[in-house]
Amino acid sequence: MATAQQSMASALLFLNLIMYVVVAAIAGWAINYSIDESWNSLQGATPPVRLFPIYFPIGNLATGFFVIFALIAGVVGISTSLTGLNDVSQGSPANMMSAAASALVAWTLTLLAMGLAFKEISISLRPASLRTLEAFTIILAGTQLLCAGSLHAGANEAILATPIGGRV
Repeated sequence: MATAQQSMASALLFLNLIMYVVVAAIAGWAINYSIDESWNSLQGATPPVRLFPIYFPIGNLATGFFVIFALIAGVVGISTSLTGLNDVSQGSPANMMSAAASALVAWTLTLLAMGLAFKEISISLRPASLRTLEAFTIILAGTQLLCAGSLHAGANEAILATPIGGRV
């Protein structure tokens, strides 16, 4: 009972799963790099920067917020994609609505990270790893929107295809 909406949603969920893994890996690396290198880079810094709790030695002052929200969006997106693939394979209306709702949550978190990526881009130049993370985050905002739309269409089709039983 694989319909066109379910196969499109499955393909987008798998694509988003791969992209969210890349986003989470790059954001995790950036946080690890920040933890390892912030002590060395803060030796000659002025006091406001030393008191800033989310200081990243790579990028600018928006980098800390962007990387943390990109990591959160990546982890939520991975779990949404995995559970969405399971829900779409079952195909019942309740499972399709569950996948659609979780896709909207992942999309809103990705939009938040995308907004911070735009802010980071507008401030100054960044290294290639952060530009890659920004590009993946911006692309994911679009593909996650398409995925949520296809999941809602699949849920609507599953609801319409389910016969309504009466008490008689």
